[in-house]
Amino acid sequence: MSETLSNDYVIESNWDESVESFDDMELKEELLRGIYSYGFEKPSAIQQKGIKPIVLGHDTIAQAQSGTGKTATFTVGLLQLIDTDVNRLQALVLAPTRELAQQIFRVVSQIGEYMHVKVHACIGGTLIKEDIRTLERGVQVVVGTPGRVFDLLNRNLMSAQHLRIFILDEADVMLSLGFKEQIQEIFRHLPGNIQCCLLSATMPSDILKLTEDFMRNPIRILVKKDELTLEGIKQYYIPIEKEEWKFPTLTDLYENLDITQAIIYCNTRRKVEELAQSMTEKDFVVSFMHGEMEQNQRELIMREFRSGSSRVLITTDLLARGIDIQQVSLVMNYDLPNNFENYLHRIGRSGRFGRKGVAINFVTEQDAQFLRDLEQHYSTQIEEMPEDVATIL
Repeated sequence: MSETLSNDYVIESNWDESVESFDDMELKEELLRGIYSYGFEKPSAIQQKGIKPIVLGHDTIAQAQSGTGKTATFTVGLLQLIDTDVNRLQALVLAPTRELAQQIFRVVSQIGEYMHVKVHACIGGTLIKEDIRTLERGVQVVVGTPGRVFDLLNRNLMSAQHLRIFILDEADVMLSLGFKEQIQEIFRHLPGNIQCCLLSATMPSDILKLTEDFMRNPIRILVKKDELTLEGIKQYYIPIEKEEWKFPTLTDLYENLDITQAIIYCNTRRKVEELAQSMTEKDFVVSFMHGEMEQNQRELIMREFRSGSSRVLITTDLLARGIDIQQVSLVMNYDLPNNFENYLHRIGRSGRFGRKGVAINFVTEQDAQFLRDLEQHYSTQIEEMPEDVATIL
């Protein structure tokens, strides 16, 4: 399976083996119990292909659409590899945002429950003293954000001596300009023989070139771009002549839709705050979140949204990657994102693991060309919103 990307960098998948059930993966008994008690019954496509090469110790590049089970792929792999009798750091996972790091932390903790794995999240916005104390007591897995992990490694407060596996999640973001240098610095602290795994929904060719610096003959499990579908998600657009008409359009929609939970995306922090205020003034119960909020505030908002006590969350792209909220049936792009990849990440939120979802895009005249290009890029169809909106959910 090969595919030429837009800038002619040819990538090929070199791993065809697929294991159809967790029972056939030769995993530890306690790990299997954790997998089943977490609620998994049958591995998803990426899990059928991706767990085994990680367990066998191969450097691995795995690409699959958001919501297909990438987190559990590397979680099962790393839990199989670590020795819980050794109270040393053996696995390091990096994620681009605190929210995603915490979600991975939860998945590792829950799937590793019967193994009594010691896992810790090292993220910005928390007391570094707490990290130091926990690391001194001994952990086997650290999930973190690059800034905090680099700080701890650089000050010799985290020992990389016994690390066996290093995982980069959402690698396209991690290796893009914002994190590239930090990742390279972190890598300099790691043992030379460490196993590296890199996972992402989108894998631009320049990112793949970068991986050549620190991966040895990696197994490549790559989903062709035309398989990175938006399957199961109905996509609609609403043409809106002027920016200022977006808000009345939104309130009209709300009065006509029966929504369990929805995420509304805006492109800027200011827009998020203004929209939340306008909706609150109209007596809609909403919560909002962006990257400049305090960590504990963001956690509280996520907890309320997960529990369902808040049903509408207005946010920036901070939340577009990796945050799985089971009940979300509707994603609205109040502003269209700035690039195709963020569109996939945003609306990939609503149809996770085959659940159906709906995405509604507000499209001004300036956005019309972007929408057409987007349809072509993902070979998808975005239809105009029907008059009778009640039928779509």
